Amino acid sequence: MKRLAKNLFVRNWILKLLSLLLAIILWLTLIPEEKTFSERTLTIPLETHNIPSDVELVEKPASAVDITIRAPNRLINQISPENVKAILNLEKASVNQEDYPLNPEMISIPPEAKVLKIFPNKVHLKFEKTKEVLMEVAPVIIGKVQDEFKVEKIEIIPSTVLIKGPESRIRIKDKVRTSPIDISQLSQSAEFEADLIPPKADLRLATSQTKVKIKIILSEKKL
Repeated sequence: MKRLAKNLFVRNWILKLLSLLLAIILWLTLIPEEKTFSERTLTIPLETHNIPSDVELVEKPASAVDITIRAPNRLINQISPENVKAILNLEKASVNQEDYPLNPEMISIPPEAKVLKIFPNKVHLKFEKTKEVLMEVAPVIIGKVQDEFKVEKIEIIPSTVLIKGPESRIRIKDKVRTSPIDISQLSQSAEFEADLIPPKADLRLATSQTKVKIKIILSEKKL
């Protein structure tokens, strides 16, 4: 009995091996490509959308996450960081929540593909309430008028502008600066237009106004 079993596997083993290889080749050839799948890991950008207007994102998440996907072989190489991204919808974000989960529904991939894993599976964010205040405009004047003149008065129109940003970054004593105004060539009163520059990078102008008018009023020195 043992000899019969041995002969069954050993006899014509080369032909049997060739038959197995041929069967595998036929299987790989005849099965449609969309029925064969592969897995791939990508590092893709993470975008934050729909932040509520009454809060400020003061602690941002990492700019990218790692995902593992499964897709048909015909499609797997077409999926790349250039055409896939993770979109975190923050329309319900609040100052009371700091951890936000990431799930496959946030990944923009073709319908035939599937997200198997996301790392990290959550992101840590920090929000603060948005605050608006009126701040005084402080013109930045450079140069010196000619010796026979003096600056009698500087008028700023408007003299205050509305600034908004995270409440912890607002300081009432802060002022909005202007782009530099050079008065070294002045021989008479003049009016300038200057850009507004908020005092901190995370503060911004609350209206569409981005410039102010600066009037430099000169008078002659009395001899």
